[in-house]
Amino acid sequence: MNSDDLMIFLAVAEEGAITKAASRLGYVQSNVTARVQQLESDLHTPLFYRHSRGMTMTAAGKTLFDYAQRVQHLLQETRLAVQDSPIPKGALTIGSLETTAAVRLPRLLAAYHRAYPEVDVALVTGPTEYLVEQVLHYKVDGAFVSGPIDHPDLCKEAAFPEELVLVSEPLELDMHTLRTRPLLAFHPGCSYRSRLEQWVHSEGILLPKIMEFGSLEAIVSGVSAGLGISLLPKSVTGKLEAQGVLRSHALPDPYGSVQTLFIRRADLFVTSAFRAFVKDILQYIDLASTESPPAEQLAQSTFIP
Repeated sequence: MNSDDLMIFLAVAEEGAITKAASRLGYVQSNVTARVQQLESDLHTPLFYRHSRGMTMTAAGKTLFDYAQRVQHLLQETRLAVQDSPIPKGALTIGSLETTAAVRLPRLLAAYHRAYPEVDVALVTGPTEYLVEQVLHYKVDGAFVSGPIDHPDLCKEAAFPEELVLVSEPLELDMHTLRTRPLLAFHPGCSYRSRLEQWVHSEGILLPKIMEFGSLEAIVSGVSAGLGISLLPKSVTGKLEAQGVLRSHALPDPYGSVQTLFIRRADLFVTSAFRAFVKDILQYIDLASTESPPAEQLAQSTFIP
């Protein structure tokens, strides 16, 4: 068993099929099949269940999957440690909520790029649940997510608070009418969707129909057209409300506020690019609450050793 075997195993496990794994790796399908079979022979245990829909990991496969990820990460960390330099450069992958990416990050990433043009920044968006998994599995270096987050393998810092508002079409509507409207939300795993569902439940009414959308633009367009209501940060809806596209409605605590956090794995190798991101980007975040710690404290905190 070597690192290439583990790489092939991970590809098959993640893709759920030999053909997809071979395509992803650029290998011949028969080669991938042979390597998986040889790995199973070396370990004296089946790693996958074969079925008509593809391949699913056995209990032994799931155990190997965790170790294989850690080995692959350690190899990548070794490369980073050897190649890292005092001048930030190389790859940096940041995850973010779509609302945060749309409003908070463009100016910040532009400033970072001007300061460190040799860093190749990639931005991955998704709901909090997805982003936490991406961080835990070393897919992204760090991510802006909605709190609270409590995981022993994660470091976290408060980035900025968000005021959440109920949004509807730009008409005068009472709360009773709003409570009966369909809910427009991202897919399951979205913290804003969960909070919206909690608010509806707290009002003592049956959960309305939920309409799922894949982008912020689609949700805003649907709400504006009178398709339903949604829960969004005030930082997103402010200009839209001023333009007459939406109307916002305040929510009671604890549903009307949330803390956006920046998280990373506790064992992440901190490259100069990542360190620069934390120290030089978080200080530009426009904190919406005077109770939040100033950016200088974030940059000097124990988040980065």
